[in-house]
Amino acid sequence: MVASPNRISKIDIDDSGLPTPTPQMEQERQVAVFDLLEDNSFTLPDRDDRAALTGPYSLSLAIRERRLVMEICLESGDIAAEFHLSLGPFRQVVKDYYQICDSYFDAVKKLPPSQIETIDMARRGIHNEGARILQERLDGKAEIDIDTARRLFTLICVLHFGA
Repeated sequence: MVASPNRISKIDIDDSGLPTPTPQMEQERQVAVFDLLEDNSFTLPDRDDRAALTGPYSLSLAIRERRLVMEICLESGDIAAEFHLSLGPFRQVVKDYYQICDSYFDAVKKLPPSQIETIDMARRGIHNEGARILQERLDGKAEIDIDTARRLFTLICVLHFGA
């Protein structure tokens, strides 16, 4: 099977200047990066009477001046697009996600499976909300499917942790 050119093939996360993530956050980050590189859908639409540059793309994520910066490059290194997104729309859902993740990690240690499952369902719901917000924020800039949005939201949470 030939991979679609409309995908992210490389991810760089600039977390310089941010606090060291917790072991749980580092694990979430590694899983999200692995899953994202294994399966994602990322397309730059045509803009301003210009045809979009097709990928595969290299994605750099950073937080600069309290904004999420997404730099999308072609494999040649040429910049295909750069987005600066306000973190404001993400603040509450990221806060909620951290709180439910803390509850989940605590629950795994001491609660029965039925209660863990309930917390995990709530965690997935908040995660889906974050993914939906990301898709809205990228509307007209980049087209991503829900699974790609979920994985990118996880990476935003890791970056947001120290911002």
